[in-house]
Amino acid sequence: MDISVDPWTKLIIHELIEYKFDDWFKQIAFSSRTSGGAIPTMQWADGVAFSPVNFPTTNVVMEEQLKGILHWSSVSFAIKEKFEKQIVRENATINLVDVSVNEIFRKLAIELKKQSKYSN
Repeated sequence: MDISVDPWTKLIIHELIEYKFDDWFKQIAFSSRTSGGAIPTMQWADGVAFSPVNFPTTNVVMEEQLKGILHWSSVSFAIKEKFEKQIVRENATINLVDVSVNEIFRKLAIELKKQSKYSN
């Protein structure tokens, strides 16, 4: 039996939506409260908090994925240099998951910082 690891070759993001972290926190906290109160979780890698939105799995999307190409509809993100597992402010809580171990997410963080209007 052969085992093959065939990593993704390309990630295409069709829209970037950047926030200041405090503004995004408030928006997510408000949305969470109005939709039932579950604690939202965002991904974090190397100084960037982000949340990707995938396209639905269609035949076209699957064909691209089999070629090694990922398509994300959008990525919302904010610069957040310091990692915190859980952030609690004004009766709102958000969890962050450190995904820096993943090479794609590390490269994504570098690119998002380059694209950022708020990065130093």
